[in-house]
Amino acid sequence: MVFAHDTTAALVLAADLVNSDELTDVAALEVFLDKHLVEPRRPATTADLDAVRALRPRLRAVWQATAGEPLADLVNGLLCDSGARPWLTDHGGGWGWHLHVTDHDAALEHRIAAQAGFAFADVVRLRETGRLRHCEAPDCDAVFVDLSKNRSRRYCDTGNCGNRQHVAAYRERRAGRDAGG
Repeated sequence: MVFAHDTTAALVLAADLVNSDELTDVAALEVFLDKHLVEPRRPATTADLDAVRALRPRLRAVWQATAGEPLADLVNGLLCDSGARPWLTDHGGGWGWHLHVTDHDAALEHRIAAQAGFAFADVVRLRETGRLRHCEAPDCDAVFVDLSKNRSRRYCDTGNCGNRQHVAAYRERRAGRDAGG
């Protein structure tokens, strides 16, 4: 794959956060953080929940930005505001050497913003901004990272969009055949 493991993990976390509707309480935030292996961390609070939800529009803006300076400004803002201070670490768990970009006791929204900022910086630096995509289903506004080898992914994973679009296309083809013969 084009991206290092920590970059991929941060991009997926950012997309999932933008698309998240389930962050309704602190318990749901803890489940989200566990799913994305945000560790070690202190227990989440209501303030963390509010701050993480407030981060969503800033992350969505990255997907909406055009390449170049507007995108770089958004990424630089995430990095600056998060107080990112990267260092290399290998703390076991099979990940090997990777970047940590904030202290473990940093505010949760700063940790997420810093991780996302560094991941977006990799995307820009590697000229892979086309991998930051919007779901092509007409009734969906979800974002995703196209990690496919041939850059062919068209639909998100959040609402079964790909399957729904394929079924609709099949039914349309079948209706055309039935009407014609």
